[in-house]
Amino acid sequence: MARYCGAVCRLCRREGEKLFLKGERCYTSKCAMERRQGGPGQHGRGRQAFSGFKVQLRAKQKAKRMYGLTEQAFRRCYTEAAQRRGVTGTEMLVALERRLDNCVFRLGFGISRAQSRQLVSHGHILVNGSRVTIPSYAVSVGDTLEVVESKRGSVSVRASIEASASRPSPGWLSLDRESLKGSVISLPTREQIPASINEQLVVELYSR
Repeated sequence: MARYCGAVCRLCRREGEKLFLKGERCYTSKCAMERRQGGPGQHGRGRQAFSGFKVQLRAKQKAKRMYGLTEQAFRRCYTEAAQRRGVTGTEMLVALERRLDNCVFRLGFGISRAQSRQLVSHGHILVNGSRVTIPSYAVSVGDTLEVVESKRGSVSVRASIEASASRPSPGWLSLDRESLKGSVISLPTREQIPASINEQLVVELYSR
């Protein structure tokens, strides 16, 4: 599957806000959003015309990049959400939050979603005691997530846990920092998902 291999800070500057793609660096003065103004490239500070389509496209690109998905994976998530009962935009965001790599990031096992996806792909995460290597695996209420015992002493995992100590876990997840175990106590609600994502614009774009 194709993946973006360029500088992720360019993505944040392109969207005009922090997407927290580099973990702890995004919270320091070294963040590119703090040091440089405007979008990436030589024309980044130039005037840009805004149309309805562009506003919708930027909303979709921001959400897609925030969760680290390809266009195909993101579009599939929307299509599945449109087939469910309920508000399509909210159903799409709930599905994105339920992804295993996102849950690993929310619990603080990984310092970013990219690192969390790597932990899952390399088999370092157990779900209900079984090894799961599919980042898009959808967790359910009652599932337990934990780091494999051989990885619990890892410098990177411990550093991630310490860095996320000041950022509480979302209300739909519970975490035991000592044993590096978490559990899904409920499905996320719209209020528990970052408000910077405008899901209605994404729905409008894909409904064209």
